[in-house]
Amino acid sequence: MNKRRLFLALTGASAVAATGACDVDKETGEKEDPLNIVYIMCDDHSYQTISAYDGRLINTPNIDRLAKEGARFTNSFVANSLSGPSRACMLTGKHSHKNGFTNNEHGIFDGSQQTLPKLLRAAGYQTAMVGKWHLVSDPTGFDYWDILTGQGDYYNPVFIREGERIVREGYSTDITTDVATSWLDSRDKERPFCLFLHYKAPHRSWMPDTLDLRLFEDKVYPMPSTFYDDYAGREAAANQEMSVIKDMNVIYDLKMADREGEIHTPDQPWLENYGRDLYRRDLSPGELVPGRMNAAQQAAWDSYYDPIIKEYKERVASGELTGKALNEWKFQRYMHDYCRVIHSVDRNVGRVYDYLERNGLLDNTLIIYTSDQGFFMGEHGYFDKRFMYEESFRTPLVVRMPGGKKVKAAKSRTKVVGPVDYGHRSNDIDEFVQNIDYAPTILDAAGVAIPDDIQGESFLPLLKGEKPSKVAIKEGKGWRRSLYYHYYEYPAEHSVRRHYGVRTGRYSLIHFYNDIDEWELFDLEEDPLEMNNLYGKPGTERITGTLMKELERLQTLYDDPISELN
Repeated sequence: MNKRRLFLALTGASAVAATGACDVDKETGEKEDPLNIVYIMCDDHSYQTISAYDGRLINTPNIDRLAKEGARFTNSFVANSLSGPSRACMLTGKHSHKNGFTNNEHGIFDGSQQTLPKLLRAAGYQTAMVGKWHLVSDPTGFDYWDILTGQGDYYNPVFIREGERIVREGYSTDITTDVATSWLDSRDKERPFCLFLHYKAPHRSWMPDTLDLRLFEDKVYPMPSTFYDDYAGREAAANQEMSVIKDMNVIYDLKMADREGEIHTPDQPWLENYGRDLYRRDLSPGELVPGRMNAAQQAAWDSYYDPIIKEYKERVASGELTGKALNEWKFQRYMHDYCRVIHSVDRNVGRVYDYLERNGLLDNTLIIYTSDQGFFMGEHGYFDKRFMYEESFRTPLVVRMPGGKKVKAAKSRTKVVGPVDYGHRSNDIDEFVQNIDYAPTILDAAGVAIPDDIQGESFLPLLKGEKPSKVAIKEGKGWRRSLYYHYYEYPAEHSVRRHYGVRTGRYSLIHFYNDIDEWELFDLEEDPLEMNNLYGKPGTERITGTLMKELERLQTLYDDPISELN
């Protein structure tokens, strides 16, 4: 790609996308290819398990390469830390209350509304959705869609290809890549494309590929300093069902399902009779779905897990594996399986990169890698997400520029505070971004007009290295200085109370509501692990008042009707 084409692609100055044709450089006479977009999103991929952010747990060289050849966002967050709602925010550029998909329990995405793929398609782009959809209704606005059913299966998954159900043999992450690259092979090469590539991994229950079962065997993961959090002064934090100690099941989550069904789980007795059949099957509410593993996969699985199950039973019977020892054994098993699944994701990101390189597409393709939200890796004793606490609220976001153009980010006034010290890189973008920003950013990069009703903002100017003060957004004074969050799914799985809040460069203010009325205030500079609730304590009156005003301003800005109840 020549320099002029790259500039046009990144500024949205070209009308190429709108016509679906190629411009011609007046100086060289060369045809200029329009910008393509590959949007890669995982389910529950924590920033802690991307070595571009935190190198303590795992090495992810392929995802890291995207960050190196573009930008790493250090203050990337979501609007509602839950799979379906997060996907709806991405597709619409709007908060949950505006796009109508607030929770997984009762949500059905309204596919008739304005969405990113529809806007791209109308502008001449080819659009494809491959992998995890999780929005109940059929995808709309795509030239091609080939999606996993529901949460999807790790082994031999069922896909729905434009209405037709297909069982594909193999491991889900590999298959999703296969389907995506097959579509890229068959697309119209004369038109630009936007591929939404959504992996199921690393969603619960973290089932590794058979070739990765013994990976990281000898690694001992560091225990989070907050693993034994006593939740003092934080009622909502204490009363949930996502504790590694209390709620992580040794059969369902940690695969201690033996052939005889002899392992008992007093906390969840409904699992006792399934034995190893649990991993031949998928559990659905009230019924068993025919199993997914074939004989070879099951043999590899049994070969690895049988000795571990035997040892587990012996240690429990001897009294060795109880109390703290059992708690930390559960954490280590969780981390091993989770990181093994991430290894497969990273390998497949490498496959996508290699495909684009082989086919001469890297020079005119924008690659985005992210997750539908953050995830707890034992912090506060948790697994899962949902809370507005940093590990759940934050999400990884790396963007590879066309041609590998490394971003030279302008100096930011936004602080980077939180549980992990990322260090600083010259291509870091520190401004607050949120998943409602993905749609307008992609539209901007494609040269497509951003509708006025989209609530997110394009961060394309940040990728161009513009100073935040020059970025024109609705707030009128540079880039956003705070974030709004709203979580709705309660009562439901994991029992995390409904809450909303505001996050600034230093403080986080959260209100838990519905069947509870509790406020939490954290000073993230002094307390990045969010252990000390300052709300109502002497000396915090001024900052609390300021944050309350900012919360009200954001609720008004985003037209959230919750403000009418407060």
